[in-house]
Amino acid sequence: MYNYKKPVTLSYADAVTKVKDELKKEGFGVLTEIDVRQTLKTKLDVDFDDYIILGACNPPLAYQALTAERDIGVLLPCNVVVYVQGGKTFISAVLPTVQLGKVGNPKLLPIAEQVESKLKKVVDAAAR
Repeated sequence: MYNYKKPVTLSYADAVTKVKDELKKEGFGVLTEIDVRQTLKTKLDVDFDDYIILGACNPPLAYQALTAERDIGVLLPCNVVVYVQGGKTFISAVLPTVQLGKVGNPKLLPIAEQVESKLKKVVDAAAR
């Protein structure tokens, strides 16, 4: 398992707004937004369901991670996705303990646990 995912009763647009609001409450900013549907249409001329990737960053925790492991930036920011599949809307977030656990630096584990806790709160709050 590499992600934490929940279905939501919100529309896609409302779920995106809710996730952004909840990320802010947990101290995250959204550094990147990739509209996968639009990108695939533009680049490949294919149709795809609504799907957005939000690159979220909690600056104090990112700083701690970068201090502990300089190259950790290749695994940042933490992605949260909102998408529609089969007419249902889902929210999914990366599990930082899995992602950062690959590095093998024990200093990263407590940071990853903090980030993961916050991301799970975001997903849970948006799913209510």
